[in-house]
Amino acid sequence: MRRVCLTLPTNRPCAATIRAVAEEAAYGARRFGAEVHLLVLDSCGAPALAVHRETVAALPAVPGVVVHHLDEDAQRAFLDEVVTRSGAAAPERLLDLMLPSRVSYGACTNRAFLIAEALGCTSVHRRDSDSRYQYLDGEPVFPLHHELTSLGRRAADVSALVTRSRLDPACADRPVALVGGSFVGEMSVDVEEIRRLDPSVYEDVVGLSVPAGHPEIWRRNLIAESFRGAGTAAFAGDRTTLTSVSPLRVDMCNIALDREVYGRVPLPPATDTIGSDYFLLHLVHDARLPGVLHNRHIVNFHTQERRSDAGFLAYQLRFAKFLLSGPHLDAVYAATKRAGDALLDPDGHVRAAAVAGFLRDGARVAPAEGARRLDVLDRSYRTLGGRYTAAADALTARRARLLDDARQDMEDFAALTDAWEDLTRASRAQGRPGPTHRESARCTA
Repeated sequence: MRRVCLTLPTNRPCAATIRAVAEEAAYGARRFGAEVHLLVLDSCGAPALAVHRETVAALPAVPGVVVHHLDEDAQRAFLDEVVTRSGAAAPERLLDLMLPSRVSYGACTNRAFLIAEALGCTSVHRRDSDSRYQYLDGEPVFPLHHELTSLGRRAADVSALVTRSRLDPACADRPVALVGGSFVGEMSVDVEEIRRLDPSVYEDVVGLSVPAGHPEIWRRNLIAESFRGAGTAAFAGDRTTLTSVSPLRVDMCNIALDREVYGRVPLPPATDTIGSDYFLLHLVHDARLPGVLHNRHIVNFHTQERRSDAGFLAYQLRFAKFLLSGPHLDAVYAATKRAGDALLDPDGHVRAAAVAGFLRDGARVAPAEGARRLDVLDRSYRTLGGRYTAAADALTARRARLLDDARQDMEDFAALTDAWEDLTRASRAQGRPGPTHRESARCTA
């Protein structure tokens, strides 16, 4: 029986989302006969964690669905055993990169990858706690439908199952490595207030996320489309495309990856950095691995915590770190794009050592562009005034540290990539984390 991992990492209260994703897991088991492991990776504090435990305990038993709810203590115990079993150098550093004390979008997904390996899953399907499903005719529209239809199958065999194909025929014998959709609703990056306050400042700030070298007309189009996903149109029927999926067309709340990708290369473990979990989408695209793009878009919304003064400041720091990571990652993406098919070995596997080399080169990018970006942010935020002035002050106080962190994050990513295949092998050998209750029910820790 095909075994897959549907994962929901969370650090915020999301009982309703847990119940909704459990329904998607049940759909996958019922519709496709798969064994779906619903993995909730919970980094919440005690009050929300207790509610989540009650929510998981109340989920109905469904044939083919196994639920795992792991708090950070359980995750840490699993990782400690995996790192020790792997024999990798600098185990304490690896543990810190896998489960840092601060928010890391890449690290939480990396933990899902390793646990999926331990569970014997062939793919990971990720959802987010600040999102929900669309409905059609009163029924939820689950992305898992297209993910389980196509993921891991030879692209040539999938071509008859999709609405259209735009895949290079030379890639037809390669397996589908990625299936994804986007989102509708609120912007994925919370910068709409900046646009309302001053459209010209908005262009300056969002323009920092556009790699250099684009003609001005393309640059302006990218600024206009950035962080808006699929817009606001409601789902009315399936459209699927077999293609080399652009990272700009999918969102990490609506993504599935084959283990042939995440089993060889992890995501950046950078902390307090939004967008740090998109690296593998670029790698799949540049290696010319087939994907399926679908329109079962998930509804994105912003939580109230982000609107508070403390939440606002924390978010602006994460946004700044995202912009500072850009010059380093852009250098890596330029290298992977040049490499193309050479990113794969003769058996079609991603060459992790080559990727690690590109990451080390990316760490050596001079800080001048990062410093310029901080200058633009400082000028822009002070123009906006109000609490943006406080954000500018915070960025100024952290300026040297932020620039150093951008370089260090790349070095950490290279180190984790060097050790990653040892970690995935150790995970497979270790087996499932935590106690197991009856199959088709739930496993909690």
